[in-house]
Amino acid sequence: MTEQIEVTLNEAEQNELQEWYAHTEALVNELLEDGSNEEAMHTIEHHFASSNFEVLEAAAITAFKMGLEVEEPEEATLENGARVFAFDIVTEQYLDEEDICAETKAMFELAKKCNVDYDGWGTYFEE
Repeated sequence: MTEQIEVTLNEAEQNELQEWYAHTEALVNELLEDGSNEEAMHTIEHHFASSNFEVLEAAAITAFKMGLEVEEPEEATLENGARVFAFDIVTEQYLDEEDICAETKAMFELAKKCNVDYDGWGTYFEE
């Protein structure tokens, strides 16, 4: 990332970030156990969401201005019928837990700064 976000996280946010670190550890381990190529770059999609389109759009613009690859926002309907808007920030990373945790922290802090929800990350199996 070209610009660093400075955000002070409260205790609840710190705990939530720790949960994302545990998610990262589990997902990286699962991918490697399944045989995903650890020497290949993996497309990482960090997910952001908000029930307010204008707030989400402002977050996407902030990320874009930081030099990040931002996907087009989309609208979805949740199981409870509520509408939510979402976009992804896409990066390329090796399956290195430390690097992905650092990236996750930066994305989490970006979400907090922009008042949107960080909904974790995902990737694809690489041969």
